[in-house]
Amino acid sequence: MSAVPTGSRRGTPVPADRTLAEDLLLVLFQPGSGTIAGETTLSYVLAGAVLAELGLGGHVRAAAGRLGSTTVSAVPHRPPADHLLRDSWEYVSDRARGVQTVLPATGPTLREPLLDRLVERGDLRRSTRRALGLFSVTTLEEGTTGRRPALLADLRAVLVDGGEPSPRVAALAALLHASGALPQLHPDIPWTSPVITRAEALQDGQWEAGAAAEAVGRTVMAYLVSVTAAASRP
Repeated sequence: MSAVPTGSRRGTPVPADRTLAEDLLLVLFQPGSGTIAGETTLSYVLAGAVLAELGLGGHVRAAAGRLGSTTVSAVPHRPPADHLLRDSWEYVSDRARGVQTVLPATGPTLREPLLDRLVERGDLRRSTRRALGLFSVTTLEEGTTGRRPALLADLRAVLVDGGEPSPRVAALAALLHASGALPQLHPDIPWTSPVITRAEALQDGQWEAGAAAEAVGRTVMAYLVSVTAAASRP
């Protein structure tokens, strides 16, 4: 049986290309408060982003499971180079697993290594201050790379202006909406009826990008079901 991912591997070089999960976490960062929006379901959100990227890259395939569920399985001999993506790929490499199983198994270890990457890239900055003069508190601030404003501009062009998205921007917008965090991006992304309608369409996988995007759309929808179920538990 495949092992559940174990998290960050210290000393591993940061890949040149940013992952969808990194971009999602960066967009969820709130510069005014130094917090991450949607912390209560963040592990599901990040795991959904990893699955979406694996689908976009042709590393996993999604299929209909029993009772309307969705399963994910690894495409043989197509492991991703990025070790955080590879952990999830390996988890489904021995057999197809339900998305509702994959998300809680792979998501909890993603936040910290992804934050480490964002800090190392300069997209975010960590600083330490003394609280009450007694203990140290680590805070997050926006970096100087301009990556977050650029991502917001891409999202705005699709959700507000109605532009045709790339598969990556479509997946990012769909995940943000499915997470329930999209309203917290107001006023950068105005929370209006047209924006909601456009985000829902993207969440349903309605964009022109071929078979890979279709697989991503199914994965995102299954992810939404899982998050909704998790959030409704007492």
